[in-house]
Amino acid sequence: MPDHTWLSRSARTPRLMVLAGHEQASRHGGRDVAAFDFDDTLIDGDSLLPFLSLAVGRARVGRALAALGPKIAAALLGVGERDAAKAALLGRLLRGFPANQLAEIGQSYAHMLADRLRPDMVERVEWHRVQGHRLVIVSASLTLYLVPLAEIRHFDKVLATALEVGADGLLTGRLLGANVRGREKVLRLSEWLAGDSCRIWAYGNRGGDRFLLSTADQGYLIRRGRVMAWTPAMAGRKGTAEALARGAAGVSPHGPERPERPV
Repeated sequence: MPDHTWLSRSARTPRLMVLAGHEQASRHGGRDVAAFDFDDTLIDGDSLLPFLSLAVGRARVGRALAALGPKIAAALLGVGERDAAKAALLGRLLRGFPANQLAEIGQSYAHMLADRLRPDMVERVEWHRVQGHRLVIVSASLTLYLVPLAEIRHFDKVLATALEVGADGLLTGRLLGANVRGREKVLRLSEWLAGDSCRIWAYGNRGGDRFLLSTADQGYLIRRGRVMAWTPAMAGRKGTAEALARGAAGVSPHGPERPERPV
């Protein structure tokens, strides 16, 4: 029986902290961290809906999406709560589902996803690994399949959305803690670092990643197969950190001065 204790792991209350810059890292010697979003960053497309279809069937997922249509449409248009829409969908589909059974599905799905990683992002992951950086997945997708995927691909840590399991071993239909998007990504990463001073590299693709990209020492936006150095202007506002521009599309993760590295 696969271990699914991570399904119900309680999240400690995250504390907000400014991610340490590389100047501090050079003084304290902390190992650098490379933090990666998952959907549309490490893989192309979405991972959640295919997983739900695998677990409960496409027809049931389709009916749930139709029933929650207005709420989901509002969230996609930016006038509704994305987190609430996601929680409602997961609750409708997974409430009462045996945790052990879903963990087994997550294990199988992780092997499928491991083969879907984008080759260019695999190059970046491996470059960071060679440098001795800690590799972290920070994602709103589910720990159910990201934790086993991290084991397959040898990531050091997964900070992702978890599901609550009742005393009877069944999913309650609720999230365990917050959905890991937006500011929650920064909070989870800060909590995990626990005051460790190190240089942060971050990769993401959408508005929900802008806080993480803005607070990183080096942030990279993944968009339509291109890799662009993150700048506060990309968030549609004056950013929460200094401009991180180090080039245009296709820059290497360590800056333009060594273009022979993966792009």
